[in-house]
Amino acid sequence: MSYYTLPKIDPIMLSIGPLSIHWYGAMYLIGLLFAIGLAYYRAKNKDNSWSTDEVVDLLLWCFFGVIIGGRIGYVLFYNFPIFLQNPLYLFKVWEGGMSFHGGLLGVLVVMFIWSKKKKKLFFVTSDFIAPLVPFGLGMGRIGNLINGELWGRVTNVPWGIVFPNAGPLPRHPSQLYEFFLEGVLLFIILNVFRQKTRPVGAVSGLFLIFYGLFRFIIEFFREPDQQLGLFFNVISMGQILSLPMILGGFIIVFVSYKKKVMVK
Repeated sequence: MSYYTLPKIDPIMLSIGPLSIHWYGAMYLIGLLFAIGLAYYRAKNKDNSWSTDEVVDLLLWCFFGVIIGGRIGYVLFYNFPIFLQNPLYLFKVWEGGMSFHGGLLGVLVVMFIWSKKKKKLFFVTSDFIAPLVPFGLGMGRIGNLINGELWGRVTNVPWGIVFPNAGPLPRHPSQLYEFFLEGVLLFIILNVFRQKTRPVGAVSGLFLIFYGLFRFIIEFFREPDQQLGLFFNVISMGQILSLPMILGGFIIVFVSYKKKVMVK
């Protein structure tokens, strides 16, 4: 069987003098601009409890929360021994390495601080932000695919892809699985649900449940991190970190429907 071979693409999309724009960064920038545009539209036309200035301010805070939390999370969750040997490794962002779960923690901290500052309920803030996130996640996975990284496990399915840095065998295009589940499908689920009358916190809980569930499933097709492998030869770090998300999401949804602070 003939498999598609992913061409080796330069990770730098564009260079202007000393300034270089990487594909991965460009994808996240597109995601951020989309989130700002959609949030701006909703604040202006759909949700008068938010001002357009608040939207831009909050999303910029969240962007930095993702970057800082994602880097710290990657170092602590996936490369802690290296960090212990050389704490400066934390700042070597040019070597790559971001963790979604760390980025999520960074955003949660940012939203908590921002909500206190603006005197808004935390879950009002998180319910507004959660439906904007999947598009950015999906674009990030497209960036991973372009870079030929975070590939899947070896497979013989007809849609397997040979990645230039992963040897001659075809692998699951796990980046595309994540794009469709964590990006497209999660975006549809959250943005349809938010149109309905629901209690405060339910959108946030639903985000945690479905992202955690989708990520847990995809990890069965994704190549485990080389430095960690599988714990007990069964479960990956990504799956371990996703389990608290799923449980926390169910708890948030349960409590939110019990309190019945409804919004429309």
